[in-house]
Amino acid sequence: MKKMLCLGVLSAMVWGVPASGAMAQTPDGETIFTRNCSVCHSVNPPPKAAPPVVPLANRYHLKFPSKAEGVAHMVAFLKKPDRLKAVDPQAVSRFGLMPAIPLTDAELKAVSGWFWDQYNPAMGGGRGAGRSQGRFMNQ
Repeated sequence: MKKMLCLGVLSAMVWGVPASGAMAQTPDGETIFTRNCSVCHSVNPPPKAAPPVVPLANRYHLKFPSKAEGVAHMVAFLKKPDRLKAVDPQAVSRFGLMPAIPLTDAELKAVSGWFWDQYNPAMGGGRGAGRSQGRFMNQ
């Protein structure tokens, strides 16, 4: 009887560990950025080896009307970068096309959502465009 009880308790403990592991939290986009992207991308200018996040996030906000669309595009781009699908072709000309990022779909979505949220309307249109909401900032 004692063996059966120990076996039952041990089974519950073993089954409990995978259950909590299976219910892992949503990945944190900022942590993923810091671990995987910050080697090349700074958050703010000046750039490192790739465009900074904030101006590029502004470009995404100009191109996509919703976060869902922007994040979906970014996830697809990170999986398989393509010059023709780049939001900022001039950045590709300047820095080159980035490599595919070997992250899970959940991680790609988390980092893309964090990236989208870095939008700063005070930065204007990004890349020195000098526009905000279709008007020149100095007018």
